[in-house]
Amino acid sequence: MTQELEDYILAHIDAEPEHLHELDRDTHIELLYSRMCSGHLQGRLLKMLVRMIRPKLVLELGTYSGYSAQCLAEGLLDDDAHLHTIEIEDELEDFLRAHFAKSPVGDRITLHIGDCNEILPRINKQFDLVFIDANKRQYVDYFNLVIDHVKPGGFIIADNTLWDGKVTDLHGKKMDDQTRGILDFNNLVAHDPRVETVILPLRDGLTILYKK
Repeated sequence: MTQELEDYILAHIDAEPEHLHELDRDTHIELLYSRMCSGHLQGRLLKMLVRMIRPKLVLELGTYSGYSAQCLAEGLLDDDAHLHTIEIEDELEDFLRAHFAKSPVGDRITLHIGDCNEILPRINKQFDLVFIDANKRQYVDYFNLVIDHVKPGGFIIADNTLWDGKVTDLHGKKMDDQTRGILDFNNLVAHDPRVETVILPLRDGLTILYKK
């Protein structure tokens, strides 16, 4: 993807809503690792996927600045549809709650701060869609954690599954833990008979899983 092509795409898709443009700006000004923010193109795709799937209940692992959570919530069509998002970094809570409070879809989002291994059993619901965008070292653990909480016919979407192309650098002298986590996840879901799998080469790779 060249910069010219990306600019062309962004000019020919739905415009970024003003509240998300403001959130993206605040993310880059106020937070570390701003590259983790989903951004305009992926945000519009997430909204479109939610429109297509039409879930009643969505789970997100890894809220970060809340950009993807708002895009997922924006796509919800049914009045009783809702998103639960879990973020382990408590330093982000004030930032997240402030932006959710002024978001037009903030009332469709429930924010949980803490470890998903502890929080998910407390939520105790079955989800139509799960979006995984948290610690790459633990992607296999996340998949194993959520798979039984996804309804048959539901979807799991995992971000960053091409990991800057490192997934093909199998002969590097050192394999970092994040790359190993992504490789293990990709290998696991490719051979798991419970799911159908496709990887989209969008941004840093987006894997879409259908639970049979």
